[in-house]
Formats: sequence, structure tokens, C-alpha cells
Amino acid sequence: MTPWLLALLARTVLILPSLSQHLTFPLLSVTLLVSFGSSMLYGYNLAVVNSPAEHIKAFYNATWSQRYGQGLGPAPLTLLYALTVSIFALGGLGGSLLVGVLVERYGRNGALSRSALLVLLAGGFMGFSRELGSPEMVIIGRSIMGIHSGICLSAVPLYLGEISPKNLRGFLGLMPSIFICLGVFSAQVLGLPELLGKDRFWPLFLSVVVVPASLQLLLLHCFPESPRYLLIERNDVCGATKALQRFLGSPEVQDVIEEMQEEQRSLSSMEMASVRQLLRERSLRWQTLSVAVLNAGMQLSGIDAIWFYTNTIFENAGIPVSQIPYTTMGTGAIEVVAGLIGCFTIERLGRRPLIITGFCAMGVCSAGITISLLLQAALPWMRYVSVACVVGIIAGFCMGPAGVPFLVTAELFMQSHRPAAYIVGGSLNWLCNFTIGFIFPFLQMSAGAFCYLVFCGVCLLVALYVYLVIPETKNKTFMEISHIFSARRSVLSVPAQLIGMMKLDGYGTLESSPLEGSGTSLP
Repeated sequence: MTPWLLALLARTVLILPSLSQHLTFPLLSVTLLVSFGSSMLYGYNLAVVNSPAEHIKAFYNATWSQRYGQGLGPAPLTLLYALTVSIFALGGLGGSLLVGVLVERYGRNGALSRSALLVLLAGGFMGFSRELGSPEMVIIGRSIMGIHSGICLSAVPLYLGEISPKNLRGFLGLMPSIFICLGVFSAQVLGLPELLGKDRFWPLFLSVVVVPASLQLLLLHCFPESPRYLLIERNDVCGATKALQRFLGSPEVQDVIEEMQEEQRSLSSMEMASVRQLLRERSLRWQTLSVAVLNAGMQLSGIDAIWFYTNTIFENAGIPVSQIPYTTMGTGAIEVVAGLIGCFTIERLGRRPLIITGFCAMGVCSAGITISLLLQAALPWMRYVSVACVVGIIAGFCMGPAGVPFLVTAELFMQSHRPAAYIVGGSLNWLCNFTIGFIFPFLQMSAGAFCYLVFCGVCLLVALYVYLVIPETKNKTFMEISHIFSARRSVLSVPAQLIGMMKLDGYGTLESSPLEGSGTSLP
């Protein structure tokens, strides 16, 4: 283990100098702040219902008995708890549908600041639910948290993608995924019996999310809005100049402003596209389909089943009940390490290798869980294979599929279509999240060990799609990526080197082009 860690640190040291070329303190600070105050809460709420499941069910049963004179049967109780788990995803679906309006009206920074108020409201509902004897307050609080996560899961990568220089887009774009893993890990640690895992603490356990949200609410206004949003959508040259100076740490930004204005002129005839316009735009059908496949695939891969029902999966695998919380916490630590590896290698390896490798690893490990559960009766040591496969699924997910799809969504579309693309991707993401969270307990009861083969098939099909369709976007600007898809659409297209790829600066603005003045229309 030690040589492996030393090798990882050595690679990190080699990569950091190139990352630090444009990595200023304000850029790093705002990335950490929104990742901590928004993205981490998504991960926390994915895992927070896992360890107190029996306590929450007991509260539901006792409250129902007090109201109606008899407790709930096993099936209705399972249904009510499944609703508690999956309502988070339904709220996320609603939030993802709102994100386009919010980021256009209030800006990327403003939408994130206002969304923190939802967390305070949800924390109040969940924190006082037991005192008021109301299971409905837990469900309402979970749904409000889902709305918050639905907004932030799209707004955070959108904001970071627009303020990041080209060479830092992958590094900063994956930072939220690390904090999602940290959120899961934090829920697993706080859920230990020695901390907040006892029966009397579960309302506090659910409502501790108000702390990171309060910090973001207090500090985010200290950082400027996205320069691209200010200039291209609001035509605020002065505000964009000040924002660029702050993020780049240099007063000399006039060249960047002029180039962004040139891009603004190229988009002047286009309004911000709606979801309907995006879906009807034939020139963007492969980009739209790619976003749909990635976002649906990352949820249908089974990772949410692992996060929502980790304890149940380990119990079915034969792990002693007393050891399950600590086994779960160990998987959380591996998530964080895998996320760090992905963050520090994405600019070297690229997006495609991380996505393909991650989905393939998840598919193989899902099949491994099925095999180990089937052989467990004859070979008791196969329970450890099940644990290793769960760890493999989590590690494979956190290294790539956890954050890269949100990053790629920003890279596949231009400014006019980007919010609509996030609505499409986010909606599918949350819809599939709800589906898995709601049906997995029943799928597990009906199909047993074979339910994991469904996840195996999904993972391998997504990996194949990425390999065949989605190009590498590392160190490419938005217009270059658009040209790649345009070339794939055209049967008579010639290599990009012959038509002259448009060269843009780190903020995706037009620098020079062999096509200028040639009368050639751009896609």
C-alpha cells in the first residue's frame, strides 16, 4: 500500500505545476466553497438514510400505531421507507427542471446562493419531525433537499466550467465529484453507533446539512459571477472585466474581453435555446443523445442501489451486523481516494478513458456480486468477494462516471444551448435515480442475486457507446468539440486538420480561424 501511495503522490507533484499555471486563490477558493456547500450535500443525502433505516422505520411504525391503533405491516412499511429514500430523487427532478430559469435570471453564482435557503428549510423539517410526531416532515424535508441538489448538481459544474481556464476545466470540474464522495463518507462516519447512529440522534443526523449550506450562504457573495454569463448573456463588459481580473489574478484581461465579445457577436443571432428547441435541433442530436446516455447510465449503473442500501447488501452477503457500519465506512474512504485519483489524472488521461474504464469496472463487479451471492452457501468465503465487488463498483464510479458526465455536458454545447442541455441531462439523471431508489428493494426480493446482472448490462452498454460515439474533449475548446461532431455527422466531411480547427483561448472565445472570411458557415 505504501509504495502505491508514494507513486500517487509523485504523480500528483508532477501534475500540480501545470495545474498551478492559472490556478489562482479566488478560483480555487470558490471551487472548494461551492463543492463543500452544494455538491457535498448531494453525496451526504444519498447515504444519510442508510444507517438510521431501522430507527426511521421504527419511528414510522410507532407514529402509525399511535394514530390508527395498529402498526404497519412489512410491505407497507417497506413502501413508506422506499418513498422516503426515493422522494429525494423526485425533488431532484423538479430542481433540475428549474435550473435553466434560475441560472438565466439570477446567474450561476446567484442561483447557488439562493438555493442554500432550501437547505435551511429542509433541515428544519427533518430536525423537528420526531418532536412533532410527523413522518410527513421527514418526507417533505427529503424532497426539498432533492430540489436543492437538483439545482446544484447542474449549476455547480455550469459555474465552474465557465470560470475555469481550458487547462483547468477537467481538474476543477471533477472537484465537486470528490466532495460528493466526501459527503457519502461523512454520512457513513457520522452514522456510526458511537456518533449519530443511535436512535435518539437520527433527526440531528438528517439535518446537519444546514452547516455547509450556511457557510456557502455567508461567503459565496464574496466571489464574482461567471464572466461568460455577464458578457454574453447580460452584456455587462465592466462586470465581466472585473470578474476576469479577480479569477485570473491579473489586470491585463482586455484581450480576453475582446475575444469573448467576438464570440458574443457570433452568437448574436441566437437566443438561449429551450429544451424543446434543443431536442428539435438536428445538428445537436448526437451531443444531446450522448448527454442522455451518460446521465441515465450513471444512475442505472446501480451505484445508487449501493449507496441507498449498503447495509442491506452487506447483510445479505453475510457480513456480521456489528461489522457492517465499519465496512461501509471503509468503502467511503475508498470513494474519496478514487475521486482524488480521477481528479488528478483527468487532464493527463482524458475524459474517455476514465468513463470507459469506470463503467467496465462497475459492470464486471456487478456480475461478480451475482456470482459470489450464488456461491456463498457452498463457499462462505465468497462474502468477502461480494464486499470486494462493492468496493470495485464504488471505486470505478468515483474515478470517472461520478463527475465526468456533468463536465462533458458543459463541453459538448455552446453557451446558447448549455442550460437546456443541463436540464435534459439532470432530468434523466434524477428520474433514473428515483427509479432505482424505489424499485431496488422489490427487485432484490423478486430477482435475488440476479438483479445485479441488470446493472452489469447497463454499464457495459454505456462503455461501448462512449467508445464508439463520444470524442475526447481534453484540452479542446467548445468550438473544436462542435467541429468534431459536425465532421461525424457529415458523410463528405474531411479531416479537421484540412478544414482548420478553430483555435480559442482558455475561456472558449474566438482567437483566430482559417474559416474567417471564407463564407463557410459554422455549426
